[in-house]
Amino acid sequence: MAPYLVQRLVYSVMVVLGVVIVVFLIMRLTGDPAALLLPLGFTQEDLQRVRREMELDQPLHVQMARYLSRVLRGNFGQSLRYNDSAIRLVLERTPATLRLTAAAMVVTLVVALPLGILAALRRDSLLDVAASTAALTGQAMPTFWLGIIFILIFGLRLQWLPTSGSGTVWHLIMPGIALGAFPAGLTTRLVRSSLLEVLSQHYVRTARSKGLAERLVILKHALRNAAIPVVTVLGLQMGTLLGGAIVTETVFGYPGMARLAVEAVFYRDFPVVQAFVVVTAVVMVSINFLVDLSYGILDPRITYV
Repeated sequence: MAPYLVQRLVYSVMVVLGVVIVVFLIMRLTGDPAALLLPLGFTQEDLQRVRREMELDQPLHVQMARYLSRVLRGNFGQSLRYNDSAIRLVLERTPATLRLTAAAMVVTLVVALPLGILAALRRDSLLDVAASTAALTGQAMPTFWLGIIFILIFGLRLQWLPTSGSGTVWHLIMPGIALGAFPAGLTTRLVRSSLLEVLSQHYVRTARSKGLAERLVILKHALRNAAIPVVTVLGLQMGTLLGGAIVTETVFGYPGMARLAVEAVFYRDFPVVQAFVVVTAVVMVSINFLVDLSYGILDPRITYV
């Protein structure tokens, strides 16, 4: 177990380091941010002075080396727009984005698990058709479109829920459902197919032949063995949710780190964008690590070498 943990830790660090390098290079391809910080009518001397102060006049490999050395010390630089620590700005808004992501995951689990289980147990029935149709509908609707429809109906016409902002549970309902619709549809179909495969196994038939209650057969034997691919996909969907939060937070005016990143891209605020991507990468690597460890809990036959 210990060698596996060390290997995974080294792998995770390499992934995050690779993300830092790639994002650094991509952001440098978007243009020179120094021009955005100067008023109209600036001279070439002014531009060179600002570029020198921001160290943009150095060769690219020198800029990268200096940036990596600062990142290793936890210094992601100053925001070009807010003149504040980039990592502090991102971390201040990280809890809001994580709450939105958690709300979307709750929607996914609440919808997908019951529908997937019922669809598998009532295969080819009207309930199965309805669940499959709902799953496909959830996957087919774009997040931004669903968010706009929610705002028009429940926010403006019915005035049941706030259309923007954060701070209460009510602010999470519409963006959480809009963000969780796609993973809910995908997970519903996966739960159904995985459970159908497990229900055809011999050990499930043996459990039923022994006279065990159907509830115990499903929950204790079938569902636990069908959970491994579901847990894997749910872990991957966290990345989808964090990526989808960029659109959702923009549509609903939700003050999370994803919306901050969108604004930073428009202003070519390199430090904030890079800090956002690194934080997102760390969250994703941590989730994947926990998913890998959960396999041994779900199936004791799985060992780590």
